[in-house]
Amino acid sequence: MDFASYIRDIEDFPKPGVVFKDISPLLKHPEALQKAAEALLGFTGNARVDKVVGVDSRGFIFAPLLAEKLGAGFVPVRKTGKLPYKTIAASYELEYGSGSLEIHSDAIEKGEKVLVHDDVLATGGTAEAVCKLVEQLGGEVIQCNFLIELTFLNGAEKIKQYQKKVLLQY
Repeated sequence: MDFASYIRDIEDFPKPGVVFKDISPLLKHPEALQKAAEALLGFTGNARVDKVVGVDSRGFIFAPLLAEKLGAGFVPVRKTGKLPYKTIAASYELEYGSGSLEIHSDAIEKGEKVLVHDDVLATGGTAEAVCKLVEQLGGEVIQCNFLIELTFLNGAEKIKQYQKKVLLQY
């Protein structure tokens, strides 16, 4: 399937000079959504996965689907102040600013195998922060997978110690 035909460019969002890759057209087409989920699932092969971590907010779309198919739990990583229980946090830089992410302190147990999923790998700061949170809780990141990678931003360099799988590259 030509997944790229379902991705829409939005100029100057969220700030001037940024071209946002909008996955909404893919999400509203049932066949494209299903095929994308199947392709992301296929990236895991036969690996044992205990938890799938989805990154706020568009990572929440595919991560629970993957968790259900893998027989794994789903763990949300959210922007600061959005989780109700005790959390640990990590800061990160992205192409248009900085931020902080949190995970519940009891979300991952020592030795659990973790798949990290987000919609876009850009500068790699978000993915790197999420992997650090997983490892801080004692989990093992077995793979980071993404719908889209913006290769010109070199984000893969920040997570080069982890296996990375991507559906579309720009």
